[in-house]
Amino acid sequence: MNITAIKDLADEIKQNIQQVIVGKDEAIDLLLVALISSGHVLLEDVPGTGKTLLAKSMAQSLSCSCKRIQFTPDLLPSDVTGINFYNQKVGEFEFRPGPIFSNIILADEINRATPRTQSSLLECMEEQQATIDGETHSLEGPFMVIATQNPLESQGTFPLPEAQMDRFLLKLDLGYPSKEEGIAILKRFKEKNPIHQLQSIVGRSEILIAQQLFSHVYVSDDMFGYMMEIIEKTRTHEHIELGVSPRGSQALLKAVQVYAVLKGRAYVIPDDVKAMVKPVLGHRLILAHTMRLRDNQVDVLLDEILDQITVPAEELILKGSN
Repeated sequence: MNITAIKDLADEIKQNIQQVIVGKDEAIDLLLVALISSGHVLLEDVPGTGKTLLAKSMAQSLSCSCKRIQFTPDLLPSDVTGINFYNQKVGEFEFRPGPIFSNIILADEINRATPRTQSSLLECMEEQQATIDGETHSLEGPFMVIATQNPLESQGTFPLPEAQMDRFLLKLDLGYPSKEEGIAILKRFKEKNPIHQLQSIVGRSEILIAQQLFSHVYVSDDMFGYMMEIIEKTRTHEHIELGVSPRGSQALLKAVQVYAVLKGRAYVIPDDVKAMVKPVLGHRLILAHTMRLRDNQVDVLLDEILDQITVPAEELILKGSN
């Protein structure tokens, strides 16, 4: 498989998901960015906008093991990672793995669980392993958490801590469909739910190969500098209390490389960076107190930062990729 084959693979998955999901092409592309770059995704919006359906459509398109965890206030960390239980028949303790031991994890309404349970995902998402009673168990790749959460204003939610948010490669807000999309949804779901007929079309081995190859996408020194200027601006901006961490800068690099592949290129251009800045960096920022009460203020600040930075000349980038 080469870089061109990764695009063909992604297009095949996207077309399969579109048998269920109406519109939301950008959201599907971003899910594919996360899948190929071994990242995790947080879907946030009001209930009923298709967050879980989108996540299930992605999972069902892949020939990988998939588990769904419904997060509730009484969910315990051991319900996620697993436990060691005493087997009376053999007279010794045995490990019973939890649902986290799967390739694709659908963490539904993750912010309804308590912070203690939320923290059980930290090690799994960052290091692809789980430590239970002092023993470390590896998680088989590919490993991807697709979490949904209701807006923090919703009743019965616990905000995700900064450390948890930073482990998601990107965050998506689906939004309501347009009138035309709404009509198409009604027609498509009129008689049956199309997800029940959705077939798995991509194998585990193909995904693992794609996850190894995308890093070969060319990134010029100018593009490295462009990305770091954006990162540095988030750390020094007067209205941002906490800027992007080194983990966030690495996430941006991976995302723009995969996004370039999805657009049919083996090199990164400034438009790739601009497309990934909000979904990758937006949820990592903590705004100054006076700015937190304003809607969509993170997007406004990131647009302001992008406007302040000189965009590298594209001809130099193209020359360097030859």
